[in-house]
Amino acid sequence: MVFTKLIAGSVLACVSFAAMAGEATIVAAADLKFAMDEIVKSYKQAHADDALKVIYGSSGKFFTQIENDAPYDLFFSADIRFPEKLVSAGKAVGIPKLYAIGRIVLWSNSMDASQLNLNNVTDSAIRKFAIASPDHAPYGARAKEALISAGIWDNMRPKIVNGENIGHTTQMIESGAADAGIIALSLALSPKIKGSAHPHYTLIDDRLHEPLEQAYVLTKRAQDNETAKRFARYMESQQVRSIMDAYGFVLPSNNR
Repeated sequence: MVFTKLIAGSVLACVSFAAMAGEATIVAAADLKFAMDEIVKSYKQAHADDALKVIYGSSGKFFTQIENDAPYDLFFSADIRFPEKLVSAGKAVGIPKLYAIGRIVLWSNSMDASQLNLNNVTDSAIRKFAIASPDHAPYGARAKEALISAGIWDNMRPKIVNGENIGHTTQMIESGAADAGIIALSLALSPKIKGSAHPHYTLIDDRLHEPLEQAYVLTKRAQDNETAKRFARYMESQQVRSIMDAYGFVLPSNNR
């Protein structure tokens, strides 16, 4: 009888544990790489048993994959319009939550980018200029808008090379495949670039492009995933706001 009770108690404990812990797959815009890594580390301190898998890449490509029922639970997009479209299409649930507004900067790994501006990037010293693909990467679309607004898009087009996403674009500049380019402020503030030989950057006037309103949404497949919901709630915490602020994101007010 005692043995039976012990078995029953063990089974109940396992069921209880399973109910508390869980798994979630998160896809996030590449500009979040360093900030999200810190956020997940902070989250795991309080929820050590939750298994989180984070994949970084292009918001536009993640949008298409989720449209086609890719097995993702949370989508952190660099453009709020992608989550909004997923909700409209019945591929995501709830209302997309604005979590930050991003900024873009000029950066180079071979010259002092604090001396760069949108008037001198046309100089012959810059032979290749990297931006993320405007077709599916929001940071690339905003970079193109800024170059058009500055009146230099046509002059720059022969020099422009496209990264798959903003993370890949940064790698291209870092490796020397491009002399300079436009990257996310959050990546310019990453430990890797801040510790490099050329940590300086020039912030691009945000009046030259549409705002990078970034939002996350729960996918339809995750509507009953308590781990995904728990992580989404954690994004509202002060710890997360402090991390996002450190990476240069403009934070929405708590009541938005």
